[in-house]
Amino acid sequence: MALAEPMAPAAGRWAPALWRACNGLMAAFFALAAVVQVNDPDAGLWMAVYMIPAGLTLLVGLDPLVTGNLIWKSVSAIHIFLCTAWAVRLTHYLVLHTQWNLLHEEEGRELFGLVIITAWMSLCHHSSKNPGGGRIRLAVATAVALLPAAAWAYVYINTELRSSWPAHCRTVI
Repeated sequence: MALAEPMAPAAGRWAPALWRACNGLMAAFFALAAVVQVNDPDAGLWMAVYMIPAGLTLLVGLDPLVTGNLIWKSVSAIHIFLCTAWAVRLTHYLVLHTQWNLLHEEEGRELFGLVIITAWMSLCHHSSKNPGGGRIRLAVATAVALLPAAAWAYVYINTELRSSWPAHCRTVI
């Protein structure tokens, strides 16, 4: 009796679908994050900061191989670089000036947004060779994709946390 060919690992079967779902979730999160910037004093800037990864991530969700495209790679690399530089600047400011929980500081919330963008775009940027992802990268992607929804729910439920925020941060949630 001949042995049957080994089956593909279980992760291999559902990995591409999970990767696409994570990208769909993150594209929706980035788009929503852009929309809620509408009443921010620097709304145009923050809308662009979030809409660029929303568009890039949507493209990855539709066609994971797009990350091998030179234009996609260039736009994402530039955005990762700018968000990282901005995050470093905000971190320096927060280290020098913050006495509260980071979520109480507008700069802290901005920093979290930049970190999420950078983390997600970095995961996408390195996915062209294996669009389904390895198990570790897929686990990290799933955790990163669920983090914004969990954080948003926590902030929404915790009204005391939002009480010290400026009006433009409280009115869009």
